Amino acid sequence: MSLVNLNTMLQDARKNKYAVGAFDVSNHDMALAVLDVAEEQKSPVILMGLTVDLQGDKLEYWIEGLKSMAKKAKVPVCIHLDHATDPDFIRNCVDSGFSSVMYDGSTLPLEENIKNTKEVVEYAHRHHVSVEAELGHVGDGIVGNSETGVKKDKNAAFDNPDDYLTNPGEMTRFIEETKVDALAVAVGTAHGVYVHKPKIHFDRLEELNSLSTVPMVMHGGSGTPDDLIRKSVQLGICKLNIFSEMLAAFYSAMKKELNETENMSIWPCTANKEPVEAMKKVVRDKILLLGSNNHA
Repeated sequence: MSLVNLNTMLQDARKNKYAVGAFDVSNHDMALAVLDVAEEQKSPVILMGLTVDLQGDKLEYWIEGLKSMAKKAKVPVCIHLDHATDPDFIRNCVDSGFSSVMYDGSTLPLEENIKNTKEVVEYAHRHHVSVEAELGHVGDGIVGNSETGVKKDKNAAFDNPDDYLTNPGEMTRFIEETKVDALAVAVGTAHGVYVHKPKIHFDRLEELNSLSTVPMVMHGGSGTPDDLIRKSVQLGICKLNIFSEMLAAFYSAMKKELNETENMSIWPCTANKEPVEAMKKVVRDKILLLGSNNHA
């Protein structure tokens, strides 16, 4: 199939009211597992890289491997940089062959977020690379742990969620001035592992959808109840980020495997077999939940 950007992938999702799963893949084994399921389900897929996994020479090894996978894939693949805050690193990723990038200026004042996002968009668009940004504050669900690497107030999203929701008026201005291709909105979800059940502000999401001229993204897809995700997709969410739930499935199966093994000199392919299958189940369940199956 082909390597595509978010514009190519999400416009159809928005038109036909489904969402595409965006999976952080820290290594090639994770990426291959996600692709296997996407091909099985005939679903477009977004493979995401986090800055923490791409530092130094690892960026070259990671992106070259994923570009090869995308070239051979039987479904459309978007290679997306997730939650990056350093414009220089983002430019490096654009030059390296990412088809999409995210600039996360959500912790900055509005004016600064607009300015920085606009600069990223101008550079990325010259290379036909799409840009996702974030407006509002999608916090972290577990104290002391952020899966994104972006430092945020760990409890604020739950203590005072209304203070961090995406503002409709600001969203309209943000999209117009930055020319961003997709926008992550804050409507009640959080990154990482939830310490409280999320409350999705569907009234706000519906209002944002009525105003937005670009596809909207929901971060914090891990652990959010299926019924809330399903309704969010119907109200305009076109991309859902998933990571923590994949990790939990993989390492829970790995823990069981190792606890039942006496000889620890076990081949990685043997030790990883059941954990990878557990991770694949998460990917498969999300694709079916989002309705992207049979849309490749």
